[in-house]
Amino acid sequence: MEILNTISQLLLAIFSVYVMFQFVRAIRLVPNQFNFIVERLGNYHKTLGAGFHALVPFIDKVVYKQDLREETIEVEPQECFTRDNVKVEVDGVIYISVMDPVNASYGVTDYRYAAVQLAQTTTRSVIGIMDLDQTFEERAKMSKEVVEVLSEMERPWGIKVHRYEIKNIMTPRTVQKAMERQMTAERDRRAVIAKSEGVKGANVNDAEGMRTQIINISEAEMQKRINEAEGTAQEIEAIAEATAKSIEQIADALSQPSGKEAMQLQLAEKYLDVLEGLGRDENDIILPKDITNYDALMEGLSLDKMVLGSDATGKKE
Repeated sequence: MEILNTISQLLLAIFSVYVMFQFVRAIRLVPNQFNFIVERLGNYHKTLGAGFHALVPFIDKVVYKQDLREETIEVEPQECFTRDNVKVEVDGVIYISVMDPVNASYGVTDYRYAAVQLAQTTTRSVIGIMDLDQTFEERAKMSKEVVEVLSEMERPWGIKVHRYEIKNIMTPRTVQKAMERQMTAERDRRAVIAKSEGVKGANVNDAEGMRTQIINISEAEMQKRINEAEGTAQEIEAIAEATAKSIEQIADALSQPSGKEAMQLQLAEKYLDVLEGLGRDENDIILPKDITNYDALMEGLSLDKMVLGSDATGKKE
């Protein structure tokens, strides 16, 4: 009897503890940015927001706790084949958050796993219609298409896909070597093009320099000739002015008293100077009959007409 009493007391104590535990569990404190899904007798009852909540013991039960904050989910590397049959490994990151806790709990078994699987299948489909070079150049396009496909499941799954980023696109070592050789050849080609453009530019600059030099030399030569012509013209003009002035002075002198006698004296001196050089061997000359008779030679010359057509008064005709 004592053993039965002890066992019954022990069972009663355990039941009391269990009841107290259920009453304690009926009191729920929901953190901020969390939602708790409550079922009553196996059916959905309500969603608990942030704060203090009291449930009915033994009847209400919290079955899901949904975090409403944005989550970062790793997408494991997977093998994909490009349109040109190159095998690549692609991994990425999904950024999602729960928008409808009820659909996230009942609309899909595990929305995280489902989102990752859908992102992987969509990535394989997108890469399958691209060449290898396009996969490196159009990451943004691939990410956008994955987000568009995931967005179609936002309402039934109760989630919001914010973005999807491709982390790495890894190619086999043989493809990497081929790409390295291709990049080396491309750099060499650009270097050759740059060098040829530099040589072309240098030749163009040299030609421009020679052209400019020739133009400058021709312009300098032209200016030199213009200056010489202007100098010659000025010289001729100056000589003409000096000659005219000297003729005017001679005419004025002849009009003065004893002017004719002075002129005849100068002519006689010139005449004697000329006669002095006639005796040279290299000279062939024709002389009048009597060259010593100066008066006879000058007799027929009109001194007034010898001075550039001037009359006896020194006035020009």
